[in-house]
Amino acid sequence: MSKRIAALGASGLAVLAAGTYSLMPPQVTASSHREAPLISGQPQYDNTDVYAFVSPDRPDTTTLIANFLPFEEPAGGPNFYTFAKDARYDLNVDADGDSQPEQTFRFTFKNQVKNGNTFLYNTGPVKSLADPALNLTQTYDLELVHRRNGTRYASEYLIRNAPVAPSNVGAASMPDYPTLRNQAIKDLPSGGKVFAGQADDPFFLDLRVFDLLYGTNLKEVGNDTLKNYNVQTVALQIPTKLLIKEGQPIIGVYSSVLRQNAAGEYAPVSRLAMPLVNEVVIPMKDKDRFNASIPWHDAQFGKYVTSPELPKLLEAIYKVKAPAEPRNDLVQVFLTGVPKLNQPPGVRPAELMRLNTSIPPTAAPKRLGVLDGDTAGYPNGRRLTDDVVDISLQAVAGELLGAKNDLGDKVDANDRPFGKTFPYVALPTSGSTTKSAAVGVSGRPDVLDVKPAGASSSTDEGGTPLPAIAALVGGGALLSGGLTWWFRRRIV
Repeated sequence: MSKRIAALGASGLAVLAAGTYSLMPPQVTASSHREAPLISGQPQYDNTDVYAFVSPDRPDTTTLIANFLPFEEPAGGPNFYTFAKDARYDLNVDADGDSQPEQTFRFTFKNQVKNGNTFLYNTGPVKSLADPALNLTQTYDLELVHRRNGTRYASEYLIRNAPVAPSNVGAASMPDYPTLRNQAIKDLPSGGKVFAGQADDPFFLDLRVFDLLYGTNLKEVGNDTLKNYNVQTVALQIPTKLLIKEGQPIIGVYSSVLRQNAAGEYAPVSRLAMPLVNEVVIPMKDKDRFNASIPWHDAQFGKYVTSPELPKLLEAIYKVKAPAEPRNDLVQVFLTGVPKLNQPPGVRPAELMRLNTSIPPTAAPKRLGVLDGDTAGYPNGRRLTDDVVDISLQAVAGELLGAKNDLGDKVDANDRPFGKTFPYVALPTSGSTTKSAAVGVSGRPDVLDVKPAGASSSTDEGGTPLPAIAALVGGGALLSGGLTWWFRRRIV
């Protein structure tokens, strides 16, 4: 659900608006956790968050992460979660500050179904990504597109038919999920690494901000709304020297998704860089329009950054005085980069996540990043541990203008630990992880009782073991014969 907390800017707006339309790159779109009307109905194509940071264990590399498909319920079968087959999932890198990518890392996915005559995602315990029991698998190709002025001029495939880590169905189906995760991490010929698959949603926040800003009296804070939800993740770890231009270590990053239409052409449906922008900066009338633009065109939304709505709401509800406008402080933080931190020379203001790759990672990251003196953190890129909600609230309320405040949602860390090595995102929550069952009118938990009438609870646990399910899948004659007859009798 992250997005850009202040969208586009004051300094250089005239420059952004200038330039002939014919020379501009084709349009793309922006999104995050259900932040705009159109994309909320297309979750497979919905960017939720982007992360860009110098790899803590390999500081000569840069890690880029993009997440999709928000609010994945871990037990949400039988159709568990996949990347879309008719989409291009792109990670774009601008190496010269002109708001147009020089490189696009493009993921495209394919499905394979071993047995179409069963409803099961897996027909037995899955012990490896090549296990025949994993009925639905995905693979992907990773293409590196080289661009000049945003236009493609060459490309190469970095890997083909790489496996996707599956949905973590549950302990019986995936008894050793960490092994499946590790098998989905692949080396690239450049010395980098790549991963695609399910992961815990790393964004932590209390989404009740939309209930009139935390219940009008901050009583609705402290609950991680995204706890125990998963996402689909693509992650890259690339030698930094391959991303930057010589003598210029600052890159701009954004993720985009293009979907194939009925004519066979690919049209943009999603774009994301800085967190929260389309949620709390862009007003309702322009959300879909923002999702149909590219960084080059960001000047049209500049007024929403220089005169943001959120500080006015904070003042009206909590009497936190809104800073004077125009908000040029937000322009630097969220559009151009901060001078002497992550602003590239000759920058064109645009909504990109800007990372100074020359700043080494710290051994003890501070959750408030730059606001707390940690220049390796947000808004200099974004690490998984950065508390972007608190940082953004404090910045919007005027922290950078001397209006010190401690605004925040009291959700300071993710619910699951992040990894110390690539791809760093936490393992996805298992489908076996459930909330305590509610007690029904009978006084017993409201759970499905699969025991036949008269069965003894002391001798029959009522479950159907996976090997037996696999046997049923193989026994097609029984299912198509006797069960069909039974159903016909019931219907008649």
